[in-house]
Amino acid sequence: MKTIEVKKEEVINVLRLDLISEIQALKKSLELYEKKYGKSLKEFEKEVLAGEENFVKWDDYMEWKAYENTCKDRLSHLKDLKNAKNIRVITK
Repeated sequence: MKTIEVKKEEVINVLRLDLISEIQALKKSLELYEKKYGKSLKEFEKEVLAGEENFVKWDDYMEWKAYENTCKDRLSHLKDLKNAKNIRVITK
């Protein structure tokens, strides 16, 4: 069996690029909702929670909020990756 060597920096770069790619796709989805409703998520959230029940808006709100939360999570992971002092590659 042939051994393949990979540097930690290469692994970090692949992870970083994957996160950046996902963040960009999430930001595009967020922009589409902002454009669709002409307001921020916070403004839309107030409208949806205070108004009459509207299933289309509620579904959009849930999806929009999920994109927002996932984007924040991925940005946090990217920051953690950038600031990591010790990185250990686990093989299984």
